[in-house]
Amino acid sequence: MATVAAKAVKRIPKVLVGYAWIVVAYNVLVILWGAVVRATGSGAGCGENWPLCNGDFFPHHPRLATVIEFAHRSMSGVSAFLVIGLVVWTFYAATRRHRARRAAVASMILLFTEALLGAVLVLGGYVQNNISTARVVMQSIHFTNTLLFLGALSLTAWWLGDIPDMADQKQSMQPRDRSLIWPAWAAVIATIVVGATGSVAALADTLFPSSSLLAGFASDFAANSPLLVRMRWVHPAAAVVGFCCVIWLVMKVRSRLSWLVAGLLGLQFALGIADVLLLAPTWIQIVHLLGADLYWIALVCLASEALWGLAAATALAE
Repeated sequence: MATVAAKAVKRIPKVLVGYAWIVVAYNVLVILWGAVVRATGSGAGCGENWPLCNGDFFPHHPRLATVIEFAHRSMSGVSAFLVIGLVVWTFYAATRRHRARRAAVASMILLFTEALLGAVLVLGGYVQNNISTARVVMQSIHFTNTLLFLGALSLTAWWLGDIPDMADQKQSMQPRDRSLIWPAWAAVIATIVVGATGSVAALADTLFPSSSLLAGFASDFAANSPLLVRMRWVHPAAAVVGFCCVIWLVMKVRSRLSWLVAGLLGLQFALGIADVLLLAPTWIQIVHLLGADLYWIALVCLASEALWGLAAATALAE
């Protein structure tokens, strides 16, 4: 019994938990810089070459678009090493059935698909001024994978730091509240849809900037507008549905974390309104995306607690 108890309270090094959150924060920066690439039309800055840049490992006498795109690829390369380090360290420090291990592996797989989708965007020519339906689909798929990747990293960090004291273990062994399953999954899935449609709306704002608020609304419903523009209304519509789903979860949980999620959700709506009223300048798009990333991280952690409770139950089952 003493051995089981000792295994149950095996502590994850705080430095590993801190490193995991640093990896999360770094990848938020990578995502934001990816938005800069899109907003500045620099997606083809390295030509139709991947992973090389214009056929070179390091570009010579690059133009601004090349610098922006190459910086994003370089940051993504650093991210790969950071994530690999996180996976290795997590497997070394965590017990065999610790959930953080599974989240770390998922983040590694999603990082690979993220790189693959980035290559498809470049090699397929779905960059710069491409307004094809295929680009709309690829943009949505890419951003969805980005959210899943960031979510997996966030769960890795969250679960690494989620080992309670012995006094909390009995409570953590209790069955989860099944009434939270539907609200949690609805909030997560709805938010993914909001994010995917938001990436399409941001692309439309970049390629087809509006001269005024009224002109923007008119183009959204004009029959001769490109598909990208006519899809902009889907994002705010999805945001309303997502809002209802998340509030459902927040009101069911009523914890400190749930109120944080609600506050970040309110901030996102304020930033979205500012984005529309200011006609989507690049800086507000970046701030809006930053808010979305922070909100998504908090929501994923809240949903994990609603669905699976504390990690000590896994440690005790070891």
